[in-house]
Formats: sequence, C-alpha cells, structure tokens
Amino acid sequence: MRSTVWGPAEFAGWPPRRLVGEGVLTGVFGAGSIVGAGVVGDRTGIPVLESGEAGLVCAGVLVLHLVRLRAGRALVGVVAALGVCLALQVPRAAADVVPADGERVAPMVVTSVEGGGQEGAGRTGFRCSVVRPDGAPFKVRIRRGCGRTTRPGDVLAVVYDPQGRIPPRALAGGPVTEGPLRGSATLVVVLLAGCVLAVVRAHRLTPAGSTV
Repeated sequence: MRSTVWGPAEFAGWPPRRLVGEGVLTGVFGAGSIVGAGVVGDRTGIPVLESGEAGLVCAGVLVLHLVRLRAGRALVGVVAALGVCLALQVPRAAADVVPADGERVAPMVVTSVEGGGQEGAGRTGFRCSVVRPDGAPFKVRIRRGCGRTTRPGDVLAVVYDPQGRIPPRALAGGPVTEGPLRGSATLVVVLLAGCVLAVVRAHRLTPAGSTV
C-alpha cells in the first residue's frame, strides 16, 4: 500500500543523480509548458491559451507522464492539483506584470461599459470604451481589466502596443502587481519539487509486474 501511494523508492541512501535529473527535467518541461501557454495567450489574445485551457492540457500531459512512470498516487494527485492551479493563475498574472517590450502604459478614462458575464480565467464579458489622456478616443475597447465594478469616469492604467500586435489590457493595480506574480512563482517552485519527488520515488529496481 505504501508503495502504491507514495512510490516504491527502491534505492538505498541518496537517490541517484540520474533520477534527480530526470525529475528536474520533468518539472521544468511541465511547468514551462503551462506557464508558456498562459503568457503566449495573454500576449496574443488566443482564447484557448488566454483562458488557461491549453495550460490545463499541459498539466494533464504531465500527470499522464507520471502515471506512466507508476509514480505514487498521492504525489501524482499533488502534482495534478498544482498544475491546475498554475494553469488558471498564469494568464491572470501575465496580464498584471511589467509590460512586454514595445508596449506602453497610459492612464485612460472610461467613457462607457458594455456587456456582462464571465468568459474565462481573468477575463470578463465586459468591454470598456476609453479615451486617451489628450481626449482622443481609444480605437479598441478594453476587455481584460474591465469588470463589473468599472464605471464611466474611472481611470484605468491601459497597456497597449502602438503597432497593434498585442491586444490592449488594463492593469488591476498600476504598472506592476506583485501578488499574482509571486503566487505563480511559488506554484512553479512547488510543482517542480513535486515532480522531482514523484519521479525519484517511482524508481524500481525491477520493472513493475515482473517476477524474480
């Protein structure tokens, strides 16, 4: 039972470096794919990436890999929970960090709010029309950062790309919001540690199911 829940860990003393390296690679590729999907989604506005759905798929692939290795069920469950949390957290954090190269931040006044409902992680069905500091209307309505509590006359810190390559968005708390970013970084570190532990403890001296 202990072997099934936590993994057999059939080695003496410290785990072999090969196992640790395999665990680190598993964690890096798993967490990296989840984070990458969320960041690309925020920068491109592709719905399946921006909503976190692609990140959930990456988390699922990571879990299947651990299941194939016959890692302990408890550790697989922990990695699955962390992967889901990270997939849903990254798009929101990516929208609130320092603007990408070429993007600018400007305070803009909300003139009207339309729509309603919830569309995905960190993304609502509300759309805000805003005007630039010089009074000129901003051509694109803001979706991310425009919410139920937003009212005409509110000032939003809008991040936009003058070339139009990246959809504009409003920051939740100014140019940099550290909370979501710090939370995502913590999840990445814990997920990486969970992957290393799961891979290391999955080690068997003989193939599963074989007889001696």
